Amino acid sequence: MSELKELTQIFKKNNKENDLGSSLIKKAWEFASVAHQNQKRLSGEEYITHPMKTAIILAEWDMDIETIIAGILHDVPEETEFTISNIKSEFGSEIAKLVEGDTEIGHIKYRGVERYAENLRKMFIAMSRDVRVIIIRFADRIHNLKTLQYHPNPQKRYRIALESLEIYAPIAGRLGMYKIKEQIEDLSFKYVYPLEKKWTIEQLKSQLETRTISLKKIRYKIIDLLEKNDINFIKVYGRKKKLYSLYKKLLRKEKDIYKIYDLIALRIITNTKADCYTILGLIHNNWQPLNGRVKDFISQPKPNGYQSLHTTILNEDHNPIEIQIKTQAMEKVSEFGIAAHWRYKDKKIDINKKEFSWMKDLVKWQQKIKNNKDYLKSIKLNTDIFKSCIFVFTPKNDVIELPERSTPIDFAYHIHTDVGNKCIGVKINNKMSKVNTELKNGDLVEILMDKNRKLPNPDWLNFIRTNTAKEKIKNTVSRARKEKNKNFIKRIKGYIKR
Repeated sequence: MSELKELTQIFKKNNKENDLGSSLIKKAWEFASVAHQNQKRLSGEEYITHPMKTAIILAEWDMDIETIIAGILHDVPEETEFTISNIKSEFGSEIAKLVEGDTEIGHIKYRGVERYAENLRKMFIAMSRDVRVIIIRFADRIHNLKTLQYHPNPQKRYRIALESLEIYAPIAGRLGMYKIKEQIEDLSFKYVYPLEKKWTIEQLKSQLETRTISLKKIRYKIIDLLEKNDINFIKVYGRKKKLYSLYKKLLRKEKDIYKIYDLIALRIITNTKADCYTILGLIHNNWQPLNGRVKDFISQPKPNGYQSLHTTILNEDHNPIEIQIKTQAMEKVSEFGIAAHWRYKDKKIDINKKEFSWMKDLVKWQQKIKNNKDYLKSIKLNTDIFKSCIFVFTPKNDVIELPERSTPIDFAYHIHTDVGNKCIGVKINNKMSKVNTELKNGDLVEILMDKNRKLPNPDWLNFIRTNTAKEKIKNTVSRARKEKNKNFIKRIKGYIKR
């Protein structure tokens, strides 16, 4: 009963105008309690604890009542004698469809590659139909990871956590749900990389105290500065980098903790966009900003909708401190991403929009590859969706999202096939650079083109990273074959086979 009370309280706090929601939650709890009676979790708890904890997580994300109820009922068709039809007759077609979407995915039992691959295929299709299905799955996965220590098989613990890192966390990131992404990553970290987690904690401890003291000092000074200038703000607080995120960044920075500027970052939450820019100006007038570290994601949001102003300043001790400035609405979107649409009661999510095109790409990719073993390998290695991302800028300050270690050629083909095919050089941060240079977060990239050039350089296939660039070069090859461009075909033939 304690989970029911907790869930009801959270829902009432977020939905003061919805009196019917609380009674519907109680009805769903009673229904699920009967369905799951006499069932136990591996922890020894009553089974109903798990779906209720899943629903509590969804309520904390301020999801709509239909999603919360589906969270309570999500295991009923899979684990009990009750059916989707029973749920539809009791709770309506919308909730039944959400539960059905979750049930179609199935609970991954790790009974071989075939079963696992089929579940992933079903998950991507269900997600493209209604993105709330994957949000329910995130909540379900987070509670399962929190109780993973009760699973008696260490190999299965490892595989569940690895799947969470490789599949669920990247999808959460793509949906802009960074808080959920980081939670999944940190809960999985100790099961997949136990020694690496211990090492990362040691690295963090070596710098945490010094940087925390430094951050506190500048926090008080910034608050004083804002108050003296009559700037309305909601809060100014420090944010410690999450462990798995820190580990991944340390690997990119030669394992040098001193190269991590955002180990602890300061966040300033205000009321309006205008306040954000005013605060940025005040900070730059009082502290020296680091060159190349000022990013405006408000006028040019990231592809997943993230908005904020980023700057890195040098404090009085000449230590760098990252500062993020955003409105309260921007903060909610940065934490909950697509789920924020439901926080603001906007349930109209159009997956045909450019920022959600990757969902369609997932479905198309699985239609191309029928063999399940090849499919599993391909979605991790060849699709760009499950790779860590960087954000770079065009000369017009548009934000482009690319997989880590992408090159200017990947960038060029992301813009347009002709930009790639006609590329003869590149400027990175206004300096001439090689086309095989690995791009870094925040780089300004300008592609130099020869309008008379029609075909790409076959050598590019040795270093490009993205599936998009590879596919576009292959399409150019097909076109060249039709046009009987024998010299080009001869040069590129060996590369395509690699």
